[in-house]
Amino acid sequence: MTDIVDSAWQAILTTRGEPSRPEGSPLLKPFAELVRVAHAEPLLRQLFPWTGMWELHFSRCTEIRHTWDIPYIGTLRDGRYYVEGPSRSSPRIAETGSAQAAVAMITDRLPPGCGPAFLGNAVELDACEKARDS
Repeated sequence: MTDIVDSAWQAILTTRGEPSRPEGSPLLKPFAELVRVAHAEPLLRQLFPWTGMWELHFSRCTEIRHTWDIPYIGTLRDGRYYVEGPSRSSPRIAETGSAQAAVAMITDRLPPGCGPAFLGNAVELDACEKARDS
């Protein structure tokens, strides 16, 4: 794991992923649990994590523009989780009451040879992969 990926995970673990959210939010505790469970999974820990809208995303590269080829996990108001993706236009894969089950759904859907995260953005990763495969 690179220092950049490790630092991103540590920032999310420290802030529970949503530093600007109020402490009283019903989503805070389940989201913090989700981040802990995802970080404990070695296959996901090598990917670059990013968050927004109570969703945990995983990228195969470390810089913006991130990859959108891995499903992501969101938190529902009732404390349950949903798995969607990999793109915003993809249908919902499932809902579950378990962070462990949600993480397992992601690891089952990782692209072949996924990780560790590429140092750069999605365009640079694509060019590197094309050069490697030709």
